[in-house]
Amino acid sequence: MNARIPSVKRSAPRAAAITAEATRPDRKQAILLAAEKLFAQHGYHVVTIRQIAEEAGVPLALVGYYYGQKHELFHAIFEHWAHSIEARLAGLAAVSIDPDDTRTLPRIIEAFTAPVLALRASSEGEYYALLVARELYHATEEADRVLRAYFDPLAEAYIDALHIALPHATRGQAAWGYQFALGSLLHHLNDSRIERLSRGENTRADPAVAPMLVNFIVGGLRAALPRPKTPRTNKTTPRRQKP
Repeated sequence: MNARIPSVKRSAPRAAAITAEATRPDRKQAILLAAEKLFAQHGYHVVTIRQIAEEAGVPLALVGYYYGQKHELFHAIFEHWAHSIEARLAGLAAVSIDPDDTRTLPRIIEAFTAPVLALRASSEGEYYALLVARELYHATEEADRVLRAYFDPLAEAYIDALHIALPHATRGQAAWGYQFALGSLLHHLNDSRIERLSRGENTRADPAVAPMLVNFIVGGLRAALPRPKTPRTNKTTPRRQKP
């Protein structure tokens, strides 16, 4: 019985310290930003909770106090940035989708890419954009959970828009087109090899090439899903009847 008393006494100061740290409003945000940065730089499965706590400058126990287990912290990052998905959906809703207007497809793709490129170029959104590009296409339970909750509704909306803009294509073909467009965008966000291949002329994730990226995706969609050619009508001159 007496052997248990010291452990109770040791736990009380620890609980008090955690409570005191938790009252500092900047601690919770620091943990989220630290996790976002480390996951983006090194990958979700490599980073430990201890490393996140050290990066955030908080006690280890405080990470669990605020966010629970590591996968819950991972999910919390995307919940924090849910407004960026809403912005992309709002941009799509503002596009007048007319399949006969040649400007429709570029406008859809610009609404799809521009907010993400702006995030990647900003100091506050840089690591989030990199995290999306790096982590969400690994076949993991954590990534699949985030994709289903946040990004599948976005994908569905853009596939629907592409299907309307390209009515001669099936929805399945529009879905392939979306995936190819997404691949181009994510590679642009994540790639650093361009600096070496361009011999220093280009910089990674350069927002200035946004129009080029849009034109590339639009050109690819139009080449892969061309409008069917209108059949020519054979105009024949009626023969004159002999008098």
